[in-house]
Amino acid sequence: MENMTSCKLLFTVFSFKRSNHPRQKEQRWPGAVLIAALLVAGCGGPAPEADPTVGHAAEEYSAAIESARALIDSLMAAQDIPGMSAAVGMGSEVIWSEGFGYSDLTHEVKVTPETKFRIGSVSKPFTAAALAHLVEDGELDLDAPVRTYVPSFPAKRWPVTTRQIAGHIGGIRHYRGRENFSMAPYPDVLSGLEIFQDDSLISEPGTAYSYSSHGWNLLSAVVEGASGEPFLEYMDDMVFGPLEMTGTMADEVRPVIPHRTRFYVRDEDGGVVNAPYVDNSYKWAGGGFLSTPEDMLLFANAHLAPGYLEAETLEMLFASQTLADGSQTGYGIGWRSTTNDHGEAIVSHTGGSVGGITVMTLNRDTGVSVAVVANLSGARLGNGLAARIEELFRQD
Repeated sequence: MENMTSCKLLFTVFSFKRSNHPRQKEQRWPGAVLIAALLVAGCGGPAPEADPTVGHAAEEYSAAIESARALIDSLMAAQDIPGMSAAVGMGSEVIWSEGFGYSDLTHEVKVTPETKFRIGSVSKPFTAAALAHLVEDGELDLDAPVRTYVPSFPAKRWPVTTRQIAGHIGGIRHYRGRENFSMAPYPDVLSGLEIFQDDSLISEPGTAYSYSSHGWNLLSAVVEGASGEPFLEYMDDMVFGPLEMTGTMADEVRPVIPHRTRFYVRDEDGGVVNAPYVDNSYKWAGGGFLSTPEDMLLFANAHLAPGYLEAETLEMLFASQTLADGSQTGYGIGWRSTTNDHGEAIVSHTGGSVGGITVMTLNRDTGVSVAVVANLSGARLGNGLAARIEELFRQD
C-alpha cells in the first residue's frame, strides 16, 4: 500500500504543468522522465536499490493524504457534489494535489488537478495583487478618490477611495436579485459598471463593512486607469504570467478552454442539475476567473514572504481595515485575516459562483497553504474544511 501511495504521488508530481508564460501551450515532463521516475520508485518491474529521496513526501504525509481523501470523499457523498479538487502546499512544495469525482457528469469526465473551476470571489485577492503592483510602482494612490482613476464613475454624496472599496467599507452595494446570473456580454470593464454605478452609496465610506463584489468590479477600472492597460492584459502581465499560473484565466464564454469543468446547481427538489448559462464578463475582478488548486497554491506562496511583493506591501494587503468608530473589520485588501486555534496568522478568501465554490488559505506562520474547489453551487466548504485539511498535515 505504501508503494502504491508513493507511485500515485510521483505520477502527480511529474505530471505538473511547466510553462514560462500562462498563455503558452502547456508543456509536460517527457514521458521517458516520468517512466524512469516510476521505475525508480518500484512502480512496475524489478525495484532497484532504494533511494530515500524518491517518494519522500508520499511517505512522510501518507497518513495525512489518506485522511484528507476520506474527508473529501465523505463530504462529496453527503452533499452529492459532482466534482472537487484539492491541493496542499508547504512553502513552494506541493505536498498533495488530487481531483475527485466528475467535471462532466454527462460524459463521465473525471476531475484531475488540471481541471479549471470557477473560483468566484477568490478572484479578489488575485486582483489585489494587481493593485499592489500599481502601488509599488507609484502609479496608484489607494487613498485618492476613485474618480481620479475612473473619471466616468458618477460623483456620489461622499468621495470614496480605492482602499475603502477594496476593504468593503466604501458603501458600494452588492448584487441585487439575480444580477449574479447575468447573461449579458459586456465588451469591456467600464460597460460592466453600468449595472450599479448610478446607485447611491448605501453608507458613508469608512463607517460600515458591507461586502461588495460590484465594488471590486469598479477596482478593475481603477487598474485600467492607473496602468493604462486593459484589465485582463495587466493581470496576465503582472500576476498570472510572473507566477506561472497556467491554469488561471477569465471565464470567457466563447473560447474553448481546455479542462474547464461543467457547472452544477440544485433544483427545487434538491437534485443536481446543469447550472444556468451565465456570462461573467461584468465581474472579472470581483468573481470571474477560472483557476486550479495548484495555481492557487502558487499564488498563496508568493504572498508568504517578500519577493513577488515587498514586505510592506504584504502587510498592507493583510492588515485589517478600521472603521470610523475604531472597530476592526478583519478584512484588508482582498484578504481576510484571522488566527487559528494554535494562535497562528491565517489569511484567506472564499468564493461562491454559479456552479462553483472555492476556499484558499495561507498560514503565514507555518507556510502551509490549502486550496479546495467544487463545481456545485452551495456546496458547504468554507474555511472550516481548509482548516481541517491543514490540521491533518501539521508536523508538530
